[in-house]
Amino acid sequence: MAYSSITKSSLHFNTVTYTGTGSTNAITGVGHQPDLIWWKCRNSAKNHGLTDVVRGNTKIIRTNLTDVEDTSSDYVQSFDSDGFTLGTNGNANSNGDTFCSWNWKAGGTGSANAVGDINSTVSANTTAGFSIVTYTGNSSTSQTVGHGLGVKPSVLWIKRRTGGAESWVYWVDTDFNGTSDIRLLLSGTQANYNNYPVTFQTTTFTLPSTNDTAWNSSDSYVAYCFAEIKGFSKFGKYDATGTSNDGPFIYTGFKPAWVLIKRYNSTENWYLFDNKRDTINPIETVLYPNLNNSDGSLSNGIDLLSNGFKVQSSNTAVGAGDNYTYMAFAAEPLVANVGQGIPATAI
Repeated sequence: MAYSSITKSSLHFNTVTYTGTGSTNAITGVGHQPDLIWWKCRNSAKNHGLTDVVRGNTKIIRTNLTDVEDTSSDYVQSFDSDGFTLGTNGNANSNGDTFCSWNWKAGGTGSANAVGDINSTVSANTTAGFSIVTYTGNSSTSQTVGHGLGVKPSVLWIKRRTGGAESWVYWVDTDFNGTSDIRLLLSGTQANYNNYPVTFQTTTFTLPSTNDTAWNSSDSYVAYCFAEIKGFSKFGKYDATGTSNDGPFIYTGFKPAWVLIKRYNSTENWYLFDNKRDTINPIETVLYPNLNNSDGSLSNGIDLLSNGFKVQSSNTAVGAGDNYTYMAFAAEPLVANVGQGIPATAI
């Protein structure tokens, strides 16, 4: 696990809220020029949308659907120095509706990467442990694809862009042994598929030996790769007790700004919390990556604390006597490099 040299999280990840106008709409306040934008309408049932700088601003995929990539210039018109500019599409910018967007910094438009069995295009932010990878499948098993991070990722999201409709696949290595032990469908409620593992190396990830979800011949794919950076990001799993108002505390080493949770040994929706839709504890406002629903409310929810988050709800969403996987990104980093990889005191 790498130590963070990040002193300001918003330079690499940030959440912003905005109101749609139905016409050209410049969204600012992101804190960086985003390379991945994920948006969702908060007050009505509209699809999630994701666009990134490697596929291009006109290419849209949706976490809650299994459809292939859409092409339209009416969603995101440009990636800007402090945000992005929206067009007229109602799913991203309907007049008077409220929206939320989650924004990650990668490494710009991307470059060719010939590391691995399959050539890829990679945009990597090694400081924040995030890269965007596009590649074309070749129908061969156990193929390696370069990710550009220089360390092993812990989380991988893959979506087939062309060909047949396909669910998003989410792999996570919660034991940090280089092999994913949890495989979930980001667009569904299913429990863990404990087969088709992905393995992670410092320069590549290895696609499963079976299941063409990730390597079907001549189809295009996008992968979002996340490596854990101490003080900035934390990925893992926890066991909940089912105790109301006193669930488990999950140590992250920083104050979280964004937390994604999924119950993985039983069917359940995905739950996404952030510190912009709710600004004080408990954080009860949720969105569901696998649904087009508007903002929901989870009573008691979670508390975002200076060094982690505490589950307060006993709901099966996050806190029943069951097993959960999570991703978290920092609002306030706690460690930084100050020379030879030595962690500093809290910032």
